[in-house]
Parts: sequence; structure tokens; C-alpha cells
Amino acid sequence: MPTSDPRSAALPPIRESSALFLDFDGTLAELAPTPDAVRTAPGLVDSLAALCASLDGALAIVSGRPVADLDRFLAPLRPALAAEHGAVLRLPDGRIKCAQAPDLRKPVQAGSALARKHPELVLERKTTSVALHYRGAPQLAQSCIDAMAATVEHRPELELLHGKCLVEVRLAGVDKGRAIAALMANEPFRGRLPIFAGDDVTDEAGFAFVQAAGGVAIKVGDGATLARHACESPEALRGWLASAAAAAASAR
Repeated sequence: MPTSDPRSAALPPIRESSALFLDFDGTLAELAPTPDAVRTAPGLVDSLAALCASLDGALAIVSGRPVADLDRFLAPLRPALAAEHGAVLRLPDGRIKCAQAPDLRKPVQAGSALARKHPELVLERKTTSVALHYRGAPQLAQSCIDAMAATVEHRPELELLHGKCLVEVRLAGVDKGRAIAALMANEPFRGRLPIFAGDDVTDEAGFAFVQAAGGVAIKVGDGATLARHACESPEALRGWLASAAAAAASAR
């Protein structure tokens, strides 16, 4: 991101009174050609574990990923989660709250048919949504969008979500802003000042919520955003987290 960007000043500190919310893909981890090809950087889980301890558990991952994916990438850490954009919540005490799964047969059929014709496409089935990834075939973006958009017509319980090289059919009324709000209603998040870092258009609702609550929104990478703070890359964000974790450890 250009250094002249007014958002590119040093990131704010993570305080004992903060609540930390972090997207995963493109934020904590670099994007990869397929969802399964993503790798967790060395030292990341240690940083997150240290911060989680210093915040008395007020750290959550807020991602479009399913719970099982996030647990695999972050093992042995099992933090609070807002998975599938918030349709599935795991509270700090381990309780799971899951929205009722909609009928996704038509989106699955449409996405599967297109993926059979074009093996570069990846269909990802989740509990409450289905995503079609076209990172391996960006020239098929419009075909993917059109195919999935047709499956939500006259289905008010569903909505179409656009992300980085993906289009997703998900349960309507679910977004990361609502997910963060739901977590903030529970201990140990309640009463803290939220910080949320994300990289995609799917994170904008989260940015809007935390800034309205007086907190900090951090956009990772470039692109138009509501966030008032910026970080150039996942690597840079991991460095910020590592520094905060080290500072918290030395203060104990």
C-alpha cells in the first residue's frame, strides 16, 4: 500500500482491555490457489496463544472457514470462533451455536456441474453455505457468479456473497459484524474495545461494527475499505501480533 495512504500509520497497541478479532485467509495466512493449500506460518499459533492468555481469552477468529478447518490450522489452540462468517459460533467456554442450515441442494448442484466441466474450479461445501472458488481460473469468474446467482432467485433465506476469487451462497442475514456483536455479548469480550483485522470485502461489515463501537478496524492489503487502519500484508500483521505477544509476556 502506498506510504501516502492516510491509514498507513503504525498500528495501534493491543491493550489488556482489548478484544481481538482476526480473519484467517489473507489476514493471518497468505492466500493460496485452493483452500486446502493454505499454510500456517511458523510462530503464528504461539503468538495467538500468548495474546489469548494476556487478554483472558478475549481473542476470536472470524472467518468464512468451517470450524474443522480453523481448528486444523490453529492446533493445538482452540480459541473462540465465528466460523462460516458467523453462522457458527464457538464461545470461549466451548459451547457451539449454529444457525439452522438452509437447503443448499441447488447451489451444490450448480457449483458441482460447473466444477465438473472445469477442474480448475473448487467447490467448498460448508454447514450453512457453499462456495465456488475460481482462483485457478479467473477467466470463469462471471460464469461462476451467474451460475450461483441463479440459485438464490426467489430464495429470500439465501444471499450471494462475493469474495476474493470466490462466490458463495450463504444464509441471509449472516455477516461478520453481527458475528462480532454476538461474541461481544459474552464474557470475556463484554465491555472491551474491539480490534478487528481482515482483508476482504466480506470483512467490511466487521469493520463497520467495531468502528461504530469505538474500536479499531485494520484492512490487510490494498483495496477500498471502511477501515481506518491499514497493514500491507499478512506477514506484517503477524509481525504486529508477535510484537504484541512479546510485550504482553514481558509485562507479566
